[in-house]
Amino acid sequence: MNRRDDTPKQDRSKPTTRHRIMALAQLEFIKRAEALHFLDTPGTGKSHLATAISTAAVRAGRSVYQCSLAELIEALTKAEREGRLAEKIRLYARASLLIVDEIGYLPITSGGTNLFYQLVNARHEKGAMILTSNRGFAEWGEIFGDPVVAHARLDRLLHPAVVVQIEGASYRLG
Repeated sequence: MNRRDDTPKQDRSKPTTRHRIMALAQLEFIKRAEALHFLDTPGTGKSHLATAISTAAVRAGRSVYQCSLAELIEALTKAEREGRLAEKIRLYARASLLIVDEIGYLPITSGGTNLFYQLVNARHEKGAMILTSNRGFAEWGEIFGDPVVAHARLDRLLHPAVVVQIEGASYRLG
């Protein structure tokens, strides 16, 4: 039986976002202690993807800690005030995978930026991270309050890293 297929052929040389996500679900990025960035506008499933990968990691016996950037900064600020910052950073650094959600939804104070950097520095090339943001890297200077500081943070967060630009309309608005 011959059937005519009018659907356009996909460029097989470039993996689709779906294929990239399925490959990431194999958790090799955790073994390599890479940072994984999901970027796009609100409502495109970044947090859901991070949660799905975290579920796969837990099922594979990995330890996972997941929170929003605002919750993380609040916890680090409280620990610093109580003289327990090093202990708190060690706690976050021990997890095989740390997921920091909602980067860019709320501004960060300079103190919060420094606390986040201390944690990123403690995990750099030692533990995997997933970061979700509705803002592109070019806008992170606004998030962290200073383009120079943001560049230093990005240097640590992008080496080594996998960046997945999710494209699509918000599932909440559509």
